[in-house]
Amino acid sequence: MAGGDLKKGFKYDVLTFLAIVVWMGGLHLNVLVVGICLANLRSHWALTLLAFWIALIFIPVRPNGGLGQAVARYICKYAPAYFPIKVVFDDENAFDSKKSYVFAAEPHSLLPIGIIALQPLSGNLPVPNLRALATSAVFWTPVVRHVWSWLGVSRVTRKFMTEFLQKGTSVIIIPGGVQECLYMERGREVVYLKKRYGFVKVALETGSLIVPTFCFGQTNCYKWWKPTGQWYSRLSRRIGFTPLVFWGRYGYEYNHFSIHIFFSNT
Repeated sequence: MAGGDLKKGFKYDVLTFLAIVVWMGGLHLNVLVVGICLANLRSHWALTLLAFWIALIFIPVRPNGGLGQAVARYICKYAPAYFPIKVVFDDENAFDSKKSYVFAAEPHSLLPIGIIALQPLSGNLPVPNLRALATSAVFWTPVVRHVWSWLGVSRVTRKFMTEFLQKGTSVIIIPGGVQECLYMERGREVVYLKKRYGFVKVALETGSLIVPTFCFGQTNCYKWWKPTGQWYSRLSRRIGFTPLVFWGRYGYEYNHFSIHIFFSNT
């Protein structure tokens, strides 16, 4: 179980909660900062803050720097323990360290929370080299792009995916992506794989094996509301993510639900 070796108590609760805030809090921080700046546009300090915030999009990120590695290790150690997350394999010994794999993880849900237990620093996957791939929208979001880059996440493009697999680096992708979020239903895990054949083609071209992966319980971690209509679908596809309103326990905090990740044979 991811994070299962941590002893529960007040310190445990604080460390796991802070790990969630550091990992996902950038989403809320962006809404807060932009909202404050827009509400005070006539003030010089608001314009300065907004300019600085936009500049963060273009400042290079050092994924292997000391600060980045420390933050990534902290998140991967404590964030999975918050729920907790349990990882289950059909046959863990079936993995070959000399081969590259495509971990096709489903569903995306509101947020792909379970993916944190699959990061290299979490040590739950028996492969030596591993990278997670995410929508480009992540890398256009201040703070979020820094944290996720430190975690070793790259853009989900055919070019990057092919290069990683050819070098022997396994990848984690969520085939459903934004389209899947549009079909979310409360209390149900929704998967959208229609016309999602690109990752299969890349796997065949690079001689990589596909590992079907399913994460149960993500949909319970947040409550949410989203608009409906064709305009909403078109907007989501255009910007690369699904804008919606979501909340958890005490407004911000994730609800405590166990998450189980199952890996099938390749």
